[in-house]
Amino acid sequence: MDKIFYFELKIFNQILKDNFSSKSANYKKFRPGYPYEVYDFIKSNLSAFESAWDCGTGNGQVAGIIAEFFNSVEATDISENQIKNAVKKSNITYSIQPAEATNFNRDQFDLIISAQAVHWFDFDKFYAEVKRCLKPDGLLVIMGYGLFTSNPETNEVIADFYDTIIGPYWNPERTYLDEQYHTIPFPFNEVKAPKFFQVYEWDIEHLLGYLNTWSAVKHYERKEGENPVALIEAKLRDAFGKKNQIVFPILFRMGKINNSDQ
Repeated sequence: MDKIFYFELKIFNQILKDNFSSKSANYKKFRPGYPYEVYDFIKSNLSAFESAWDCGTGNGQVAGIIAEFFNSVEATDISENQIKNAVKKSNITYSIQPAEATNFNRDQFDLIISAQAVHWFDFDKFYAEVKRCLKPDGLLVIMGYGLFTSNPETNEVIADFYDTIIGPYWNPERTYLDEQYHTIPFPFNEVKAPKFFQVYEWDIEHLLGYLNTWSAVKHYERKEGENPVALIEAKLRDAFGKKNQIVFPILFRMGKINNSDQ
């Protein structure tokens, strides 16, 4: 990487929000994935499988899956620690780059995908980069997951935790997830998609581990000097039991570049 570009990137990284560098291994261990139905739907709408860009790759969870059907995958993130803990495959190239300014070529990618990350981006700059790097017949996919549901008793405990205890500590961008990505600007020809869900059987330790990866939990810890998950742990253990079902609604939007933008 060019030394001047790297220095400018380091400064850029300090300006951008990065809520997930700390405890990156926990993020990889406890965060949910996406059902294979999502990837099957993406594949059914692709016209080529040469090159893909996973933007905001985090621990490489999505990059590792799409690498199974793409010749090459570029995976970028602003978090060096996340990339250190990322999935390793021979056809995945990781780099520390912001979503809004990359060193990729024009018309390079058949697919650009961003999972649980686009709400952190500068939309106008990111979409300009998408339109520059995406092939004319390529696909843009933004996806994520909303607040999970479980049994009614657990839902009640989590709702109070989410809204009341750590509610003031969420970044404003969290609203986009609560609104299921419907309010994110999307200046592309949108492809209608079915609803997707990811269902798990988690034990209580996994659920507690997942809650500890939430950015608002980290913000609370830094400001208040204690872990807010500990405040609800006993009540949550009673409500959830040793093992229970967890259902994540998958947020999903897919589109192609408008002809007028090409």
